[in-house]
Amino acid sequence: MRHIGIIMAAGSGKRMGGSVPKQFLKLNKKPLLYYSLKCMEDSFIDGIVIVTRDCDITLCEFIVKKYGITKPVKVVAGGAERYLSVYEGLNIIAEDDDIFVYIHDAARPFINKEMLERAREDVLKYSASVVAVKSKDTVKIAGEDASVDHTPPRNTVYIAQTPQSFRLELIKAAYDKLFEHIKAGEKLEITDDAQVCELFGGVPVHITEGEYTNIKITTKEDLEIAKRFIK
Repeated sequence: MRHIGIIMAAGSGKRMGGSVPKQFLKLNKKPLLYYSLKCMEDSFIDGIVIVTRDCDITLCEFIVKKYGITKPVKVVAGGAERYLSVYEGLNIIAEDDDIFVYIHDAARPFINKEMLERAREDVLKYSASVVAVKSKDTVKIAGEDASVDHTPPRNTVYIAQTPQSFRLELIKAAYDKLFEHIKAGEKLEITDDAQVCELFGGVPVHITEGEYTNIKITTKEDLEIAKRFIK
C-alpha cells in the first residue's frame, strides 16, 4: 500500500494581481508551496507529485532541494485547466491496486498531519474522500436572473477544501470517463476532483472533517489573513 500526495501548483495567480504565481508567494519568508511539501514530508505520505506550469518546473525542483524534502518527488507540467493538470499528475503514478492519492492545492498552506490522517482513515474505508467544513452562513441558490431559487438546509451545506483523496484506480477511471464526455461535445463545469468522482466514479464521496483555518490563498486579502494565522 502506498500513499502519494499530488500538490497542485500550476496556477498563474491572476486573481492575486501580481506577477508571481500565488504558490510561490512568501508567507513568513517561505513560498506557499513549502508548507504543503513540509506537511507531506512529515506525514505518512510515501511520495509526492508536484503539478506546475512548464516554465516553473525548475523553480519547484529548487524549492524541494532548498528545504530538504527527502521523500521521492516528481515534478510534472500541468494543462490549461485544473482538471487537465490533475490528470497529468495522476498519469505519472504507476497504477497499482493499493495506491491512494491525496490531491491538494499548494495555495492552502495550513494543511496539517491530523487532517491528512483523517483523510487516510476515510479514503481507506470509503475509497473517496473530500475534506470539508460545515457552512457557517446561510446559502442561497440563485436562478439565472440572480433571484433566490431556494435555500438549502444549512446543516446539509459543506464548503469543500483539499486534500481530496481517492483510490488511484477509481479516480483515474473517473477522469477517463470525464474526457470521453468532453470529447463527445458535452460542456461540463468541473471545479474539483470530488465532482469528477461524483459524476463518474460510481461511489459516494465521503466528507472528511476539515478545518476553518485551511483557507485557500486567492486574493491579497487572503494572504493578509494567512499572515495573521501564522503568527
